[in-house]
Amino acid sequence: MNEPSPAAPTSTVAEREDFYERLAPHHMAPLWEVLKNIMTREPVSAALPCHWRYQDVRPLLLESGGLLSAEEAERRVLVLENPSFIGQTKATSSLYAGIQLVMPGETAPSHRHTPSALRFVLEGEGGFTAVGGERTTMRPGDFITTPAWAWHDHGNEGDGPVAWLDGLDIPMAQFFETIFMQPGEELRQALHRPEGESLARFGQGLLPMDDRARYGKTSPVFNYPYSRTRAALLECAKAERPDPHLAVTLRYANPEDGGWAMPTMSTWMTHVPNGFETTPMRSTESLVLAVAEGSCEVQIGEQTFVVETSDVVAVPGWTWRAFRATSDCNLFFFSDRVVHEKLGFFREERG
Repeated sequence: MNEPSPAAPTSTVAEREDFYERLAPHHMAPLWEVLKNIMTREPVSAALPCHWRYQDVRPLLLESGGLLSAEEAERRVLVLENPSFIGQTKATSSLYAGIQLVMPGETAPSHRHTPSALRFVLEGEGGFTAVGGERTTMRPGDFITTPAWAWHDHGNEGDGPVAWLDGLDIPMAQFFETIFMQPGEELRQALHRPEGESLARFGQGLLPMDDRARYGKTSPVFNYPYSRTRAALLECAKAERPDPHLAVTLRYANPEDGGWAMPTMSTWMTHVPNGFETTPMRSTESLVLAVAEGSCEVQIGEQTFVVETSDVVAVPGWTWRAFRATSDCNLFFFSDRVVHEKLGFFREERG
């Protein structure tokens, strides 16, 4: 014999609101009132597409150089703040970006921190970064890593300003509440390896017989020179037609395991030949791109940005993107894709 179904409970709006008010002192809340906003049918990014034109940024960056020294500032950086996150030092929901300036003769003092960092050089000759006891010269288009908790300092021994894009996983580290930072005792760290040693030891398709990871999951090759990346992209462009969605793309890899060069940020460079237009695609990752060379139109959702060398663009996750080159164009990207992949979150959709 079937039992009769219990009558569905009924309540008035006033009764429910009274119940919710009585929950509050116990630090509880009803999930059913917010469930649809939490479990959305597809990702909804709080970030907005944003374009920082270097021709607008550069005068302000140089003006900052007259306000305080690199040593006084520790890191003289103009943070690229997404309009959705004013005051939160976020370029996207999960990525930090800023443009750092070091003037001739200056040093940005040695320190270390748990957030991982990358540098993509925008302008200048004579700059250097020292990481873990080795110095590398910085040239436009170079991609340089700074592993978590590695000592690093920057300087400029040239005649003009040096500027680069900083990318860090600070928002992720803030979310997990895992940020540590330690100032160095000396302005510049002691060097105990010659310049180029890391590239020679790990970046030639060879590995030491007694190889041991220097920086955990971060690539031991901490400078990927643009001259090599550019040459590789152009050779690939000669060999085959550009991919409809990716054009000609090569990712920066950790030679020790073939994975991404950094454990929390994926990095790659894309060559879009003059006149080529990619087919729209979208993915769950948040992206920041910088123009290494050339010019193109960047379409993000309903917006189109005309970008030139050294411009920076933020691309929210799960937003359609496409590129149309108005000259041969090389684009540097960093994103949080590697984290999505490790957690099983990553998805992409191609038009």
